[in-house]
Amino acid sequence: MITQAQIEIALKSYQDPYLNQDLISAGAVEDILIESQKITVKIKLGFPAKGYTPILEQAIREKLIPLSLGYKIDTMITWDIAAHQVQQGKPFPDIKNIIAVASGKGGVGKSTVAANLALALSAEGASVGMLDADIYGPSQPRMLGIQQRPHVVDGKSMNPVVSYDIQIMSIGFLINEEDPMIWRGPMVTSALQQMLQDTNWRGIDYLIVDLPPGTGDIQLTLAQKVPVSGAVIVTTPQDIALLDARKGLKMFEKVNIPVLGIIENMSLHICSQCDHEEAIFSEGGGAQMAAQYNVPLLGELPLDKRIREDADNGYPSVVTDPEGRIAQTFKEVAWRITAQLSLRNKDSRTQAPQISIEDN
Repeated sequence: MITQAQIEIALKSYQDPYLNQDLISAGAVEDILIESQKITVKIKLGFPAKGYTPILEQAIREKLIPLSLGYKIDTMITWDIAAHQVQQGKPFPDIKNIIAVASGKGGVGKSTVAANLALALSAEGASVGMLDADIYGPSQPRMLGIQQRPHVVDGKSMNPVVSYDIQIMSIGFLINEEDPMIWRGPMVTSALQQMLQDTNWRGIDYLIVDLPPGTGDIQLTLAQKVPVSGAVIVTTPQDIALLDARKGLKMFEKVNIPVLGIIENMSLHICSQCDHEEAIFSEGGGAQMAAQYNVPLLGELPLDKRIREDADNGYPSVVTDPEGRIAQTFKEVAWRITAQLSLRNKDSRTQAPQISIEDN
């Protein structure tokens, strides 16, 4: 007769590729039931995993089949997204986690990555918001195909614009696309705070913040006045991009915002005619930086003409071809980011207090 201990040993032999540890150690095994020639394994993940669920179910079956001896194997996989500790203050009431997407320099595709990451998280079952914090160069309205303005409520707050089931706020909604933002630092930081605090966000699991490049006023305001759960650094493999990416990573370390990992964008060029792959911007830079600073390499994204075309047309790749190779790559990055976040301490202030009654 199979025992629970045998099942646990089998589950420990599976190294989850997104949690980077086995399911037992990660605290993801909620229950194991053995009854009437049936084994039921209940898994509760801390990150959205709609597309990962069948992969994980198959992996669990493959580990248990040699032990089953005729037992039917049933898996129940769910997820629960919690609010996690932040560097200061406490999470906003309707936003569980704020994830900053940053880059040390411009031109590395950060905004395109942020848009597709938000869409991937939404496709995986999370409630997602997008704050376009690049005041001088807002690009999310075009990338997400939005031409409308947000609705103002009682002259005090705004409802986010919704596109592809994502709640979005950007200064780009409030100005003409061609108008330059000739603002000094205090005006820029004030605009950021107003967009974040005066927007009627509704039940957000993850708010993706598309930061401007560099380490300036916006980044400092985010660190000092916004409760951030974690940051992601976007870079390309070439040395000049990595040099600035390191500055961005060190900035987050200094302000106590955990860096969840590094995304290497434009890792390989994929020819649109023959699908030949070539590392035209060098290779291995993201992996080397991740190893140097002991943070995960979250993914290597291709330099593919279709990604640029889709973003320019307002139909990002994750929604244009949701089952395609590009979309799958972004989903895997989304799993790694949120899986890493799920392993961090939860925010205790969002949990119900424990009541103890003692006899005197």
